[in-house]
Amino acid sequence: MNWVAVGWFVDMILNGVVWLIIAALSLLLIDATDKWTRKAIKWMDKADKLIRKLTEYSFDWVEKKNLQIPASIILLIIFGILSQAGIIPKLIT
Repeated sequence: MNWVAVGWFVDMILNGVVWLIIAALSLLLIDATDKWTRKAIKWMDKADKLIRKLTEYSFDWVEKKNLQIPASIILLIIFGILSQAGIIPKLIT
């Protein structure tokens, strides 16, 4: 019996089993992170809609009250914060 060939064959089988376990764990991890990504995208969509409503209502409020100077300063601050957070470019597109 050729013990080198038997050792090589056992090594190949064990190596294949280890890679099978690694692949199975990787697929489970990818599936979990995919669910987290979907939840994060849904939350970002809700936040985006809320910010759009906030800006729309703020413009309507300024027009109704005719408070152009104080409201423009407040809106400038709000839009500055939103642009620093990187949300304004998303609203424009």
